[in-house]
Amino acid sequence: MTAEIASITANIDTLKADLKEKKTALKKAEKEVVSLEAKKAKADAKAVEEAKKAEAEAVLKRLLASGMSADEILEKLK
Repeated sequence: MTAEIASITANIDTLKADLKEKKTALKKAEKEVVSLEAKKAKADAKAVEEAKKAEAEAVLKRLLASGMSADEILEKLK
């Protein structure tokens, strides 16, 4: 009976150690996910900004090609 209790206690201690290790790994993984999500959000925002810039440049080129002067374009932007 004593040996069985000792064995169960040893198993509990091993499981506690495993649980602690897994909790630590989970916290590390969660931090990494947060970091990656922040990087993705930053990259997405940059991509949106680049797309807007490219669209604005295309519109400007079309307006200039259609004969509109730079002053007229600036006036429309105001």
